[in-house]
Formats: sequence, C-alpha cells, structure tokens
Amino acid sequence: MIMVKASAVSEGIAIGKIRILKKKEIEISTLRVEDAEAEIRRYQDASKKVQESLEELYEQALLATNAQSAEIFSSYQMLVSDVAFADAVEEKIRSHSMNAEAAVTMVRDEFKTMFEMMEDSYMRARAADIVDVSNRLICVLSGVEKEDTVFDNDSNERWVLLADDLTPGEFIQMDKKYLEAIVLKFGSIHSHTSILARTMHIPMMVGAAFPEDCEGKLTIMDGEQGMLYIDPDNDMLVCMQERKMENSRCEETLNRLRGQEDQTPEGKKIQLYANAGSVADVLTALNHDASGIGLFRTEFLFLEHETEPTEEEQFQIYRHVVELMAGKKVIFRTTDIGSDKPVKYMDRQSEVNPSMGYRGIRISLDDPKSLKCQLRALYRASAYGQVSIMYPMVVSVAEVEKLKTISAEVRHELMTEGILIGDVEEGIMIETPAAALISDRLAKIVDFFSIGTNDLAAFTLAMDRVNAKLTSHFDPNHEAILRLIQMTIENGHKAGIWVGICGEMAADLKWTKPFIEMGMDEFSVSPSMILPMRQKIRE
Repeated sequence: MIMVKASAVSEGIAIGKIRILKKKEIEISTLRVEDAEAEIRRYQDASKKVQESLEELYEQALLATNAQSAEIFSSYQMLVSDVAFADAVEEKIRSHSMNAEAAVTMVRDEFKTMFEMMEDSYMRARAADIVDVSNRLICVLSGVEKEDTVFDNDSNERWVLLADDLTPGEFIQMDKKYLEAIVLKFGSIHSHTSILARTMHIPMMVGAAFPEDCEGKLTIMDGEQGMLYIDPDNDMLVCMQERKMENSRCEETLNRLRGQEDQTPEGKKIQLYANAGSVADVLTALNHDASGIGLFRTEFLFLEHETEPTEEEQFQIYRHVVELMAGKKVIFRTTDIGSDKPVKYMDRQSEVNPSMGYRGIRISLDDPKSLKCQLRALYRASAYGQVSIMYPMVVSVAEVEKLKTISAEVRHELMTEGILIGDVEEGIMIETPAAALISDRLAKIVDFFSIGTNDLAAFTLAMDRVNAKLTSHFDPNHEAILRLIQMTIENGHKAGIWVGICGEMAADLKWTKPFIEMGMDEFSVSPSMILPMRQKIRE
C-alpha cells in the first residue's frame, strides 16, 4: 500500500480506480508579422470566440451547480475583456511586431507572476485563471481545439481522477457520473476548481505527489485526514467503506436541512450567518446555505496591497460580495490591522503585545482619511444589497460617537454627490471587557452588537490563546466570560437592538442552547458549521 499526504479541499471519503489525466502542451513560436494592426484584429476576433465559449460554459455550470458558482465563468469573460490585459497584448504586437500567440503568452506569464506575488491566498489562486483564459486564447489563435471534455466514461466503474492540475472548464465538462474524487499535484484550496468541487460535494485534494505508474489501481482518498491510499489492504478498505457509509448517512441528514428555517422548537428564530475573509469564503458560505455573512473581515484587501487600496478598488470587491449574497445581509467589519497583521505600506513599529496594541479603530480614528475611504466604498456597495458596518476594538462611548460623526459626514458627502446608498446598520464588536461593562450605554447609540468571543476571552483572562504553555490554564467557559456575554445580551435587548456572537464559542455546539436561552439573536460561524448548527438549533 502506498500512502500519499495532501491538503484537503473538499472533504469526504472516496473509493475507486485511478485514472490519470495527461494534457498536451501547446508549443508557441515567436514569429515576426508585417501588419501589426491586422494581427491585433486577429487577436480581437479570437477574444470574441473565447467569450462565446465561456458563455456556453456559464450555461453548463448554471445547470450543474448554482448561479453563484456559475459566476466563475462570468469572471473569466471579464478577464478576456480586461482592458489592461488586452492593452498589454496589443502593445507587444505593435512594439515587437510579433504574432498574437506569442504576445498572449508573454502577457500571460507577466500577469501570472504578478498574481502569484500577492499576499492574499485567494488572489494568488487567480493566477491559474489567468493561465486558463490565456491558453484558451492561444488555442483559438493557433487553431488547436481545446479539449475540455475529460474522460467520457463508457463503463460503470467508480473512478478517482489524478492530474497535475484541472481547470474549471475541464471540471464542468467532464463526465462526472461515476467520478468519486479529484486528486491534484498542484492547485490551490482557493482555486475556482476547488470552489466548484465543494459546491458539487466532490471530494478533492491538492498537493499530492502521487506516482506516475498507478493508472487503474484501486485507491482510497480520505479527504478528512488528507491522505491518499493506493493499493490499500483489505482491513483498510473495509474500515474506509464503513466510514464512507456513516458519512453518507450524516450528510444526508444535514442536507435535508438545506432551505429550512433556523428556528427552535419553541418558535424562536435565529439568524445563522457565516464568517468570511475573501470572495472565495462567500461562495463557500452560500454553498453551505448560510443566511448571510455575519463577519466579513476586510483586512485581506489591505494585506495584499503594496499601496493602500483605493476607494474604487474597495468598492468593486464589496459590491461583488454584496451581489453574490443576492439580498442576504453582509456585515462588513472595518479593517482590524496592526503589528500582528502588518501592512506593507504602513510604517508600523513592532509591539510586545500587538493583540492589545495599536489596531482596529485606534488606527482608524487616527487616520480618518483612510477610514472615510473605506466607509465611502462600503456605503456605495450598500446600494446593491443589504449591508451592515461593524467597528472592532471599541472601549468607550467617545470612540463610537467619533465613528458615527465620521460615518455621517461620509453619508452626507455621497448624497450631495448624488450617489445612491442603502439603509445601513452600524454596530460594534464587543470584544473588550470595557465594552461589555458599558454595553448599557453603547447599546443606545448603535444598531447591533456582535460579541467577539476570541478576544473577549483572552482579554478577560489576561491570557494569550495561542501560547502553548497556557493551554491548560485557558478556559473559554470561565464564569466571568459568560457573565459578560449575558450582560451584553441583556443590555442590548433593553435598548431594543439585536445581539450576535462570533468566534470559536459561537460554533461550539455545547453552547448553542445556553446562548439561545440567554437571548442570543445571531450566530456567525465558519461555513462548514452552518448545517450542524441548524440541526442543533432546530433540536
């Protein structure tokens, strides 16, 4: 038996015969052209043909998955028509008098490198999209038909696909009737192929250094442990078959809860939302049937930039998130960056205790220009859906009053400019003991509370959660923490506002019932916990 370690993308256990996908490489020669403008027209014609083929893929994805996942191919269409990409190709054709195939190849490699150097893992994964779209253009220009249909399966055998990589187009168009799982040597957990696999509940792993001579052998993919077993022994096979059947029973039970209300037997309705830190997380949240996004961490947009993201750059991301959620609430947390999350363009000195240092609204209030830029982008995005704004690391009423003054100035500016904005709730995170202890006063000037249990527990107990020496001492269920949570809920309700909770305790199923009995209105958890939480709430 051969064992191969990999990273799980879409969990599950799969058993089947191995089939290895080997792709043909297209060799491109650089040729000199006499008429550069004619070559540019040839490139533009190829772009139109690729747009048409991507429209067909969009329709196929819409039938196979859902509208949100199908948007992947709409984003591909945007890449094909991207002005910066097209201008770069046309400039190379003109300045070097080169053929379009070679120009696209050069620009592809430049853009790929640019994306691979980005800090955010989701944005790094977009390098694969650039390569896929560029290769489609090269195929059309070269007159080579791109083989999107992979393995037309003419037998009833269950099979596991092994490949170096797999594009979303190849994934959508392959015959998946007897496909058990996908195992890739390369790829990313944030790639669009990974997102599609999760949407369609097909087990998948990436980063697997599998042997090349395993075609046709029986294999087991354990997506829960991130292991691939080739030629398993009988004991392993029996064990995995039993686990697979048990998983299927549990998954079937949870899947019956899709579309059901998050309501207790007594009739109390709970808002069950998901945490997100990127566009990929939003797609995952939708795939797990979240009712909204309870915590969208906006830091990813700032951490990946060499310079501060502009209002327009932020707006485009926020609007995309809001449109993906299609009317469901999205609660955006303003940036919580500091020396624990260093930003390249900010000159921040290292701190002995960064989690309790210069971060969150402490930076925002010292840099109102940057805060206004983010708020303008968020308010503009609110015209496209249901947006709420949440401020982190609050410790005083004075801070919230300053934040509300700045927010009011932004709303006035936008309305004066004739820019449409929606009806936006403004809330705060209760993650410091100070905020919890004065929650009666804070509740009168905000629209909602979201209790951040991770920092609240750490600050209350005066302990670093990630310090291994404190593991045995750290008690997130400490009576003091529970009292602060209860106090916050009661003060919020007295003032007529709703109260939610995020952090590790929010997803701990043993606390679901006690928190609901305390009066908790909303839970924001990782997407994978949505259906288990729904099951617990309904029980």
